[in-house]
Amino acid sequence: MCGIVAYVGHQDAYPILIEGLKRLEYRGYDSAGVALLNAQDELNVYKAKGKVSDLEASVVGKDISGHIGIAHTRWATHGEPNQTNAHPHLSNSGNMALIHNGIIENYMSLRKELEKRGFTFKSDTDTEVLINLIEDVQQSEHVDLFEAVRIALNHVVGAYAIAIVEKGHPDEIIAARKGSPMVIGIGQNEYFIASDATPIVGRTQKVVYIEDEQVVRIKLGEELFIRTIHDVEAIPYVQELEMNLDSIEKAGFEHFMMKEIYEQPRIVRDTMRGRLHPDTNSVSLGGIVNYEKQLLYADNIVFVACGTSWHASLVGSYLIEFLAKIRVKVEYASEFRYRHPVITPHDVVIAVSQSGETADTLAAIKLAKEYGAVVLGICNVIGSSISRATDAGIYTHAGPEIGVASTKAFTSQVTVMFMLALRLAELKGTLTPEYRAELIQELDSIPEKIQWTLDHSAHVKDIAAKYKDVRNMLYMGRLQNYPVALEGALKLKEISYIHAEGYPAAEMKHGPIALIDKDMPVVFIATNRNTYEKVLSNIQEVKSRNGKIIAVVSEKDVTARGMADHVIEIPDCISIFSPLLATIPLQIFAYHIAVMRGCNVDQPRNLAKSVTVE
Repeated sequence: MCGIVAYVGHQDAYPILIEGLKRLEYRGYDSAGVALLNAQDELNVYKAKGKVSDLEASVVGKDISGHIGIAHTRWATHGEPNQTNAHPHLSNSGNMALIHNGIIENYMSLRKELEKRGFTFKSDTDTEVLINLIEDVQQSEHVDLFEAVRIALNHVVGAYAIAIVEKGHPDEIIAARKGSPMVIGIGQNEYFIASDATPIVGRTQKVVYIEDEQVVRIKLGEELFIRTIHDVEAIPYVQELEMNLDSIEKAGFEHFMMKEIYEQPRIVRDTMRGRLHPDTNSVSLGGIVNYEKQLLYADNIVFVACGTSWHASLVGSYLIEFLAKIRVKVEYASEFRYRHPVITPHDVVIAVSQSGETADTLAAIKLAKEYGAVVLGICNVIGSSISRATDAGIYTHAGPEIGVASTKAFTSQVTVMFMLALRLAELKGTLTPEYRAELIQELDSIPEKIQWTLDHSAHVKDIAAKYKDVRNMLYMGRLQNYPVALEGALKLKEISYIHAEGYPAAEMKHGPIALIDKDMPVVFIATNRNTYEKVLSNIQEVKSRNGKIIAVVSEKDVTARGMADHVIEIPDCISIFSPLLATIPLQIFAYHIAVMRGCNVDQPRNLAKSVTVE
């Protein structure tokens, strides 16, 4: 959701900024812009509705010189997507330009006050209000830009990640953040600023993640200078960037989504590496080792998450309750923060997020801490806000996920939850050594079984071709495969714009069966041995009403194959592991339908990869 790139150094800024914006395109946006300060101290601002390529086309023949600049991709919140509302925004004097991710909640009251003081506004954005608030403070308090930003942000309610350039200062950028991510890359006599690390990859390995309510002076020839908005100095913590250029390129695939689908055997193995020990039939999770006692004796383990991470958490709840016999709740983070949940210091809250920046999940973490609960995290991005806000956690090691529709993040999160459930069961003694060993050996074999599923998925494209023009689909599963049904339906909705819903299969007769006719395809995940006969009954109910049936079944299944119109096989496995396998063909199915419908697979309309605002 929105993207920030900024540069100050010895190189031409424009090519670096444009490349950075292109790397951030996966976040979702509707307009783009750039501001450059040239050698004549002229601040040139160029903006365009649409894609970064539209911005590039609009600056042909114009002055794009300068060694300092800021750039932005916008996802509209205040004001429609157009050139005027696009970032960067200039202050009334034209001396400063600002880019901003986030939402200023009290922008309207600030705007009215500024209008009384003679300021005028060209756009409908909260961002233009912010840059003029900073200019007002600078003029009235007679302070430099750094101090003006620090003072102004004390009057702001909301979330922000900002970068500002000012005429007369060709070697300095001022940046700040609260509730919206920002990272600074430190090069050789140059600095790179971005909303995530992808624009920095390949340029430097030294980065600093800015904390909430910090303001940073980024000046050539000087170390980073950081103070909080409350005027407390902070020491920058320099880290090594754990990302490489190959991980953010398509590697021969037409889309990032398909590349990431095919990465799943490796990322599941990477997520288990050093944690799953099939030689000793044990699990070790070093990131949370100091909180194992709290997990074991918690009144409740409460997962808070959104979207795909919520589906992964549903799988996790089943696993922990089934294997470790600990009570688990799963909450939408967006609802949790507002519904006055009953949370006590005897509960453990686990926040799950791919990006580690999800605004609703971060708010849920804050609320859980206020209630005194231990808060752990499961996320993919090292140094992310959630990884810093939680007491401890587990990284998924999925690598960068560029496609907006999450794929490998889901399987890596579910893999973590398997290991967490197995570890808690081991500590609590709820499994016999023999059964625990069988489960661990099965989990160790899952990457190879995912690869088998991928190798035998060519016919899924043919099935997709038959259903690319449908308007609705239903997905059905039971127990741990119910979240798989939800996730399969979500993937189809996200990237093909076909309406789809997931249901527990047994709930079909309580309403959804009214929808069944010859035009309603139904996907059944029919792999669970414990409920197989029950799902067959549900399949028969659809068949008798002329519904079209796509069945995901275990290898060599006979009965469901004879009933379904189309069959997709996955390797046979212990039933509780089927989510890690059954999800794969549903991702591929959605992908092919979206491609055939001419949809933008990696950047679906209206969606953003990292939802950093409400």
